[in-house]
Amino acid sequence: MHDVAELKQFVVVHARGQKIANHRGILDRISGDHASGAGSWVAEWTAVAERLEERGRLLEASRHYAMARFPFADGPARREAQDRCVHAFDRWRASQNGIERLDVDLPDGRVRCWSAGLDQANPRPLLLVMGGIVTVKEQWGPMLGQIAAMGMAGIVTEMPNVGENTLRYGPESWRMLSGVLDAVSDRADVAHTYAMTLSFSGHLALRCAVDDSRIRAVITTGAPVSDFFTDTTWQRRVPLVTTRTVAHLMGVGATRVFENLPDFALAAAQLRAPAIPVRYVASRRDEIIPATDWHQLRQHVPDCEVLEIDDVHGAPGHVLESRLWCLRALLRIRDVHGPMKGGVDLLCRLLQARRRLAAPRGEPAVDSPSQMRAT
Repeated sequence: MHDVAELKQFVVVHARGQKIANHRGILDRISGDHASGAGSWVAEWTAVAERLEERGRLLEASRHYAMARFPFADGPARREAQDRCVHAFDRWRASQNGIERLDVDLPDGRVRCWSAGLDQANPRPLLLVMGGIVTVKEQWGPMLGQIAAMGMAGIVTEMPNVGENTLRYGPESWRMLSGVLDAVSDRADVAHTYAMTLSFSGHLALRCAVDDSRIRAVITTGAPVSDFFTDTTWQRRVPLVTTRTVAHLMGVGATRVFENLPDFALAAAQLRAPAIPVRYVASRRDEIIPATDWHQLRQHVPDCEVLEIDDVHGAPGHVLESRLWCLRALLRIRDVHGPMKGGVDLLCRLLQARRRLAAPRGEPAVDSPSQMRAT
């Protein structure tokens, strides 16, 4: 059973990212994380999902089921919500053009993905999209249509032990990304792979890029780098829901999770080695990732740009700006021009201007120097 106050706090960025307009009303009806019945976390989210599914609003239903299984499937109720999330999404994508199931069998388990644009006759550059420790692939699946519109192939997947991914999370989990690239090397131009891997999956992509030169850029938000994994003082501040989720992914007890993390930390030499663009959205008041982690990226990564936002982890108050900035970073790295780039540039500038105007007097109202060069 989870602390329902923490669940309500950390689910907001996901609900906003999924455009769940009624999330506040649902959260107000939740009184606890008990197994079932009125007021329970799973029951309240599931009830709304069921009504949406009955009306044929399958994508919205899938999004609500994803919130019901948040933060991870720790029992029968959340496992059922997870299954129903996948089922509703699968029914929705069947009505779409080109979104396909992709299963990759690796030595340690199966990675399940959604894909689009994989074509042996016309292999395109690949965009690999993955969320963090609480994010299922169905939350990002609708992006596949946009990826195809950019002339790229796309794969949306999950971190180890998240959703349908049967691998266990560990220091070597970055090899999973290479395994996925190997599996589609005949249907995509994997030599030009761009990783939009958010939060903890951003760490996996950074580590993978050290040894796999097919990754040409990493775009991420709120990713751990080094000190999260090693700073015992900081670790005492990490929210319990994060600690328990990482423990679940690793298959260890929550009281032992941090003693198993030091081998994940990236050294300065590893950050310098790939010599690829890294773009990072940082929250100044992040409760999970220490600021020293993204400071290390600035210090050691030769081509690094950081967007600093005065918000908490995941920047729930700035979801649109964060997403547009990441999209703009991808378009710029790939040197894409045209109406899409012009529109994204304009929206980014407008949102950044609004944020600066809204900053309280005496608070930092400008972006980081590296980000200002990118505007």
